[in-house]
Amino acid sequence: MNKLIFTFSIFLLCNSIYAQDSLNFDFEILKDKEAIGWFSYGNKDYNIVYDKTISQNGTTSASLEGNGNLEEYKVLTYSIPADFGGKKIKLTGYLKTENVTEGWAGLWMRIDPDVSLDDMASRKVQGTNDWKKYEIELETNRRATTISFGGLLVGTGKIWVDNFNITVDGKPLHQAPEKEFDKEFDKGSNITIDLSQKNQLENLTLLGRIWGFLKYYHPEVGDGNFNWDYELFRILPDYQKAKSNADRDKILSNWIDNLGAVKICKKCKALDENAALKPNLTWITDGNLSKKLSDKLQFITQNRHQGNHYYIDMIRGVGNPEFKNENSYADMPYPDDGFKLLSVYKYWNMINYFYPYKHIMDKDWNDSLKENIPPFINAKNELEYELAALKMIADIKDTHANLWGGKNKINEILGDNYPNFHVSFIENKLAIDNFYNEDSPKNGLKTGDIITRINGKKIEDIVRDNHDFYPASNQPTRLRDISFNLLRTTSNSLDIEVENNGIKLIKTIPVYNKKDIKDFYKKYTKEENISSYRLLENNIGYVSLKNIKDEDVDKIKKELKDTKGIIVDIRNYPSASISFTLGSFFTSSKTPFVKFTTGNIDYPGEFTMGDNLYIPSKGKTYQGKVIVLVNEKSQSAAEYTAMAFRAGDNVSIIGSTTAGADGNVSTIYLPGGLRTMISGIGVYYPDGTETQRVGIVPDIEIKPTIKGLQEGRDELIEKAIEIINQYNLTPKNTKDK
Repeated sequence: MNKLIFTFSIFLLCNSIYAQDSLNFDFEILKDKEAIGWFSYGNKDYNIVYDKTISQNGTTSASLEGNGNLEEYKVLTYSIPADFGGKKIKLTGYLKTENVTEGWAGLWMRIDPDVSLDDMASRKVQGTNDWKKYEIELETNRRATTISFGGLLVGTGKIWVDNFNITVDGKPLHQAPEKEFDKEFDKGSNITIDLSQKNQLENLTLLGRIWGFLKYYHPEVGDGNFNWDYELFRILPDYQKAKSNADRDKILSNWIDNLGAVKICKKCKALDENAALKPNLTWITDGNLSKKLSDKLQFITQNRHQGNHYYIDMIRGVGNPEFKNENSYADMPYPDDGFKLLSVYKYWNMINYFYPYKHIMDKDWNDSLKENIPPFINAKNELEYELAALKMIADIKDTHANLWGGKNKINEILGDNYPNFHVSFIENKLAIDNFYNEDSPKNGLKTGDIITRINGKKIEDIVRDNHDFYPASNQPTRLRDISFNLLRTTSNSLDIEVENNGIKLIKTIPVYNKKDIKDFYKKYTKEENISSYRLLENNIGYVSLKNIKDEDVDKIKKELKDTKGIIVDIRNYPSASISFTLGSFFTSSKTPFVKFTTGNIDYPGEFTMGDNLYIPSKGKTYQGKVIVLVNEKSQSAAEYTAMAFRAGDNVSIIGSTTAGADGNVSTIYLPGGLRTMISGIGVYYPDGTETQRVGIVPDIEIKPTIKGLQEGRDELIEKAIEIINQYNLTPKNTKDK
């Protein structure tokens, strides 16, 4: 039954009643024969009636009736917010049963998120019984957000429930103690950090490691019994005064003792020797800590927090991390020293324990904590703070990462004005590849022109100076993102040096606010009323995932099944998830195409590899040649889809390196109202080959050229048509790469 309660818990949270001034615990408040605030979940064939002929209290009860088996059930539920304190919550209610022979009847109560649950599965009520009072008592804590309760029937029979009541620590609900919130540092940490002091940087680096380790490993912290952000501010004043390593370690040891005793963990499993990634905890025993402190940390490692954690969870069904209960402190866009240090600590530890690609960064993440403390502490204003954060984020080399929120000072200095054309790097040169509005003045410019300087500065110098502030998995994707910002400005015009056919010209061009530029985002967004597929000359199909809809897949299979070949264009972001539905059209047998690594909240830092995921097959496979087009604009879902199609029988991928950022994203909030993301799961080919940073490597590399751009040609589509025509001259029945 626990499984059944788990199944409908999400439903409950979505239907909670948050106004306690109109509680309807006894079903007396009805509207259109339905009890206000009550909901049901489970087998739809079970009958629920708000019965005015039978009641334990007042005039109405609720009855549930069903003729199901042990796998069928119905649950009646009511939810209230856990916006009060206390340690124990007791539910009382009355239950009447009739012919409950298969399964059981009972009351149930759950405190979310996943704090505690009792569904009376261990004291099943069966048979025929008159009204009887039952009780459920659960422990709660400050993590609790919602209390859900009601009656349930599993299997056959009929039950009535009535007259529910909740008490907190023995007192009526309206007398429950206030929920305790730690507000001591809501207005600021009052911490000043002087990095010039001897050993200060080394000590702060160690504190960051231990603070993060305790956050994710210590049972009391994991249970949410401390505001862990504010505990940092409580230890910092004394910690900064430590005169020696012995003083430092004593302060840390006492700090740990004050968190409470750590019990022996009987269910803590050993580290998986076959884990794809393992936590790096060698710093605990490398000799830099006193034996007493080292022993404490080792003991916590062995008896670490297990199960539901206040600060971290894994998204069900996917496995990417959910960083919970993280305050973004949006009201302090330029945080003080304590909060700036907190920002470094938060991000470094989130990456350290829950980033699946920590092992493929350009630099050792262990060095990054010490390296990033000074830029954050020395930031003199909001802009410098944002830049420090952006640079640290860029170090993880993940195209999914970036920086949003705060005061957006970086965007403010970049500006929102652009010329009326788009540029990209082609053959390592910044070229005009598209005019947003063909009717607007072109100022003597044309597609294929090469921009060599902006406001007198060489393009290569601008790229070099900005390189470290662009989170990207690889250089082609970094250049993609840099190119978008190169011509941004706060001015009304730009001076550019343009080269065409060897002739260089200096031009002053007007710029416009992006909101005034028609079709500014056209290249990146779904286009309405445009078909996702069409037939090209010579009986070749073309499918663009930019505009694809779920319902298009069956049409594509039907209308393009007899074509010589199909070109699938994924130089865009798919507007629908069709990896399996369309992918199965290209393969004659069930074929593996991907597997994932996911983190472990029970052993932070450990990542294990899952089983292969397969593309199914309907047995009626497309017989023609399939060409998939990719480039640096193919990112995340586009890369995943390309992997799925690559599993097909006669599929070739052509183009250039993709963005190298696959896997579901996880959001991270940092002090100052900053927000960023990471790729939250590791994505691998069935043979264990990585995709992150590498991207989807094409079978045939084809890149646009300046000449092709000037002539208005799509060289990738031309090559795809050529391959399809050649394939049909000498058809193959095996996988052709």
